[in-house]
Amino acid sequence: MCSVVAGLSGNADPRARKADGGMKVLSVNVGLPRTVEWKGRTVTTGIFKEPVDGRVAVRYLNLEGDRQADLSVHGGPDKAVYAYPAEHYAYWRRELPGMNLPLGMFGENLTIAGLLEDEVNVGDTFRVGNAELIATQPRLPCYKLGIRFGRTDMVRRFLASGRSGVYFAVQREGDVGAGDSVDPLDRESRGVSISAVTRLYVREIDDPDLLRRAIAVPALPDGWREHFRERLGKLEAV
Repeated sequence: MCSVVAGLSGNADPRARKADGGMKVLSVNVGLPRTVEWKGRTVTTGIFKEPVDGRVAVRYLNLEGDRQADLSVHGGPDKAVYAYPAEHYAYWRRELPGMNLPLGMFGENLTIAGLLEDEVNVGDTFRVGNAELIATQPRLPCYKLGIRFGRTDMVRRFLASGRSGVYFAVQREGDVGAGDSVDPLDRESRGVSISAVTRLYVREIDDPDLLRRAIAVPALPDGWREHFRERLGKLEAV
């Protein structure tokens, strides 16, 4: 996980769902790593994604035509696909007036209408196009998000907003295109939402029951599980 800063707050504005209550892929975005200058040094990053036409293959490690630059913290089976809610773009246009925010700006592979972090549990599975994805974790961005936006405060702003997006593992390979529906297949019964995981980590909320439930979710990656297990041990030792 990339290093993060404190200051997460709740989402104050209502986030409207599609009128029919469903979820839909608005854009499929991919990109290859590129080298840029940032604060006097050369950095290679894969955060620059652009919408593509047609159908794109969804593989166990990424989408066809997409790559990550630093595999020590990005990519891998637990972060094969990153999705960002389309509803959040309205919030960011208010927060960053005058900035051009094309779909894919947050480095997401899928821009999805109706995918809200407080309504998606870690371990929930979805059919997207004809691929099957399982939600694994929220995104905790590193400094490269600031590179994409040209702002050194962007990581702090992103975390404070609570609008993390969702990382998915690929349970079944397939392909996806703009306009595809996103259909829930299975709901994880422990009820640990993506938003709850973000709050636990960023705000370090002392909630032993939530920590236990999070630790018990099979889809939660080992790094998160070990962090939460350590937190729980400290709370129980008091």
